[in-house]
Amino acid sequence: MSFLSRHMILYKTKEEIALMRDAAQVVSRTLGLIAKYMREGVTPKELDKMAHDYILSQDATPGFLGLYGCPSTLLISVNEQVVHGLPTERPLQDGDIVSVDCGAVYKGYYGDHAYTFQIGNVDPAVKKLLKVTKECLYKGIEQCTVSNRLEDIGWAIQSHAEANGYGVVRDLVGHGLGKTLHEEPQVPNYGRRGRGKKIQNGLTIAIEPMINMGSEKVVTLEDNWTIVTADGKPSAHFEHDIAIVDGAPEILSTFDYIYDVLGQDD
Repeated sequence: MSFLSRHMILYKTKEEIALMRDAAQVVSRTLGLIAKYMREGVTPKELDKMAHDYILSQDATPGFLGLYGCPSTLLISVNEQVVHGLPTERPLQDGDIVSVDCGAVYKGYYGDHAYTFQIGNVDPAVKKLLKVTKECLYKGIEQCTVSNRLEDIGWAIQSHAEANGYGVVRDLVGHGLGKTLHEEPQVPNYGRRGRGKKIQNGLTIAIEPMINMGSEKVVTLEDNWTIVTADGKPSAHFEHDIAIVDGAPEILSTFDYIYDVLGQDD
């Protein structure tokens, strides 16, 4: 999710970061559960129900449901849908790519992250888009040190995406995270090296590259939620929750539960 409210940056204590890790791990386990059922024929609505029930079973509450009027636990974006796709009854099809964005609130703190899945036989060019987008995520995370500034994150993401010929979405950004889903600062996926606020210990952010196979331009559908690429080409989205601890990034979320299901290690 990429809406944002205007507040100053709220730096977190190590105790708060520990709670945020617990919240992020609820989301990580939820995405791992979804990975088990992510196949041709399943509907996004079915996946949404599974996630809703699982999050409640973890003494947590869905982070998106009801927020800004969101009608679902998951935001599920297929193929040319970039983010904020509302779950539908359309069965997933062979060759689809499916971004699943999930949020959960645990003991008052939000976890929020996303993974783009592949259904069956995905076109090799689309597979490359997913690989590069995930690489962009980790290149952005590498910049999260107290010797850097916020735009260094976007610079790293933009540089890698554009070197591969892809469009970097400008209209949507990563964000601060904490007791509310969208805190300051904004974390764009583009930027100029050495610009922006200095990164400090206690910063907690969601980094979420949204990378398009073609143009960076996006449009919003009539449901006022689903955002799609303007040229109809595929888009990929990966997101992690990060805290700056002792001068360096700690990834609070994990894709390991997904990898366990998919039988891969990265």
